[in-house]
Amino acid sequence: MARPPSAPDDDLFELRLARSAPDLFPMLEALYGARPDYPAFRERLVKALRKGWADRPADLKRLDLIRDLEPDWFQRPGMAGYVFYIDRFAGTLKGILGRLDYLEDLGVTYVHLMPCLKPRPGDSDGGYSVMDYRQINPAYGTMADFEAVSAALRARGMSLCVDLVLNHTAKEHAWARKAAKGDPKYQDYYLMFDTPDLPRQYERTLVEVFPDNAPGNFTHYPEFGKWVWTTFNEHQWDLNWANPAVFLEIVEVMLFLANKGVDVLRLDAVAFMWKRMGTRCQSEPEVHMILQALRACSRIASAAVIHLEEAIVAPAEMLPYLGRGRHDGKEGNLAYHNSLMVQFWSALATRDTRLMTHVLATHFPDRLTNATYATYIRCHDDIGWAVTDEDAAAVGLSGQAHRAFLSDFYEGSFPGSFAQGALFQANPATGDKRISGSFASLAGLERAGSAGDAAGVEMAVQRILMGHALIAAWGGIPLIYMGDELALTNDYSYQSDPHHAHDSRWVHRPRMNWALAETRHTGDTPAARVFRGTRQILARRAATPALHGAVPVRVATCGNHGVFAFQRLAPTGTLLGLFNFTEGWQQVPEAWARSLGAQAMHDALSDQRVETHHGQIVLPPYARVWLT
Repeated sequence: MARPPSAPDDDLFELRLARSAPDLFPMLEALYGARPDYPAFRERLVKALRKGWADRPADLKRLDLIRDLEPDWFQRPGMAGYVFYIDRFAGTLKGILGRLDYLEDLGVTYVHLMPCLKPRPGDSDGGYSVMDYRQINPAYGTMADFEAVSAALRARGMSLCVDLVLNHTAKEHAWARKAAKGDPKYQDYYLMFDTPDLPRQYERTLVEVFPDNAPGNFTHYPEFGKWVWTTFNEHQWDLNWANPAVFLEIVEVMLFLANKGVDVLRLDAVAFMWKRMGTRCQSEPEVHMILQALRACSRIASAAVIHLEEAIVAPAEMLPYLGRGRHDGKEGNLAYHNSLMVQFWSALATRDTRLMTHVLATHFPDRLTNATYATYIRCHDDIGWAVTDEDAAAVGLSGQAHRAFLSDFYEGSFPGSFAQGALFQANPATGDKRISGSFASLAGLERAGSAGDAAGVEMAVQRILMGHALIAAWGGIPLIYMGDELALTNDYSYQSDPHHAHDSRWVHRPRMNWALAETRHTGDTPAARVFRGTRQILARRAATPALHGAVPVRVATCGNHGVFAFQRLAPTGTLLGLFNFTEGWQQVPEAWARSLGAQAMHDALSDQRVETHHGQIVLPPYARVWLT
């Protein structure tokens, strides 16, 4: 007997389920298949996916179709991101609606609202201690306000990114409250122990994320007699991803947010999701199985949504988050290019690009499958000097000494440093010293400005623009952190706020200076010059097809240690990026550039011809050139 015809929506769901089933079910079987409740879990999951699709608004279903037909939408050179805390940028969600012209003026097509889901009261780790995934932080507005923002962004062709914390919830989350009251179902949502014996065994190989403020990885709660795994802060309880009920809960949350208009889910703290005795409990193989399965769920019920996986780790550990081996092309669509950021700051301090060239040429493939990088210079977080001893030794450096030098340089204590930053979580036992500070202050603008050093101010402006030109040309999606386009310097007011004073990262989380922004088109201040320069960089990026995220990138060696170079090997012709990391004039041979494909000697960034002198391309201080 023939099956009765189904609605087109049902057909689409079945087609997408069939498409992604090979990516989804083998992962789930490997993770949970040995459990007696696996068949029931699988049935509940498919039911949840079907419901998520049925509840999806018609305009988002249309967007699903568009992005199925244009799967490279997020790799195109017109993509440019802007990242901000809602309260610091516009006060509330409704306030954002009045600032969209500013973002459009800058050239933004991707907006990341920093943590906006309902956090615990008081210290919430900057919003990453979430007590309700389905509500908005009431300080910012309501879910209706959030939907209004997502619709307004969509109407302007802007994609919306929000944070979804996967490793932990706040201890005030409804699941955690039930667990604390003794409910065994919800105690199994977390990692709880009756005695300290197993926690002590795990601690032997774990690292501390916040050694100053939250030492250790477990917290004892005498009131209910459990030791709870708390990787980050005491109020952040690690979820038990070995329990399939947790997977199902998070999928339902993902689909809920997708149906509110989210385009990009920034999956936070993913490296820590799976625990294994005798390891760091970071980036275990099961993490990648979970993330591939989560992505498959999005592709089934909300195909327009992509995943950004937040893993700030060394290159060999980071690349699997974009898919490697059996996960190739099936895991994250985006991951932060932490190494590009670290090497920018390293080369800027040393005026030497050899380490940068070695790291980026050695550890990164020239292209990725169905994925690309989120490139950035600064973000809401501190900078950890992810330079391995092996990479440092390859260019004749001591890894430990170089990391210490970078911290001293960007704190501003190293003789001759142009930077002004602040230490974050200095660990005397390991020598690890991370750095906080705004782009402008770390690039020298604060120190030069306070000293009345006009030449130093000029150099700082050029460093900022060179950094933005670098992340715009590397490929992927360049992310501008709020205020960097206006060269905002460190904000020390956090020191008088009891909720923030212990955390130097608030020094680079200023409030938006809208009075300064009003001068962006007419002023001759560093703020106005940086805004106009950044705007021009993003406009030229959008007009340069060779900067598509799928175009292969190859690091090149030009023989001048002050200059970083790479090729974008586009079908229409090579683009050669040249970046002078020094305050002096540098040169590279014209014949070398031509041999790498830069035949026209045209700079796509300035849209001008590059004149050579005596067979040399001459680069002013902190020059940035996109030669075609």
